[in-house]
Amino acid sequence: MEEQDKIQWLFSSRNNKELAERHAQWAKDYDAELERDFEWRGPQRTAEFFVRYVPREARILDAGAGTGLMGEVLVKLGYDNLVAMDLSPAMLEEARKKHIYREFHQMVMGEPLDFATDSFDAVVSTGVFALGHAPASSFDELVRITRPGGHILFTLRTDVYGDRGFKEKQAALESEGKWLLAAVSDKAPLLLKEPDVFHQIWAYRVS
Repeated sequence: MEEQDKIQWLFSSRNNKELAERHAQWAKDYDAELERDFEWRGPQRTAEFFVRYVPREARILDAGAGTGLMGEVLVKLGYDNLVAMDLSPAMLEEARKKHIYREFHQMVMGEPLDFATDSFDAVVSTGVFALGHAPASSFDELVRITRPGGHILFTLRTDVYGDRGFKEKQAALESEGKWLLAAVSDKAPLLLKEPDVFHQIWAYRVS
């Protein structure tokens, strides 16, 4: 498979089982290929927002942690209380090798999460809200497990925001008083080798 086709192959997954299988096939080469062939900058750009809102001592859930690319960036910035969650055991196994997370949990975004209410000071999720990936309904559980005053930060593809229910869900949670928008970035390509694919970084404060 051509490397540039792998993102589309991943995004075209028809269900969570197929998505997990495709992640498993890619897990060992994921870091190198994402950097070399796509120049993914989601974790670095998200971290620029993250440090504004989240103190270093915070307990943080990396939701959709994958192989731990976001965790690597946060550790370099002085965060060390990190918990990894992903639907793919193979991806979590790669993340485990980096020795940057305190816990590892195999769970699926969009389904009930096996964490207590108010478990985390912050949640971060990069590259997860995209075609064929986590649905907008995931936010209900992320809000539940984040303590009041904590923050949820995530990347979101602009083409997904408008037509996959994200715009409506984000607005509904705000109108219901569940969270308040703290910041949103300008539209920008975070996959530098795909300059026509735009993302935004969103930061919400949980109420």
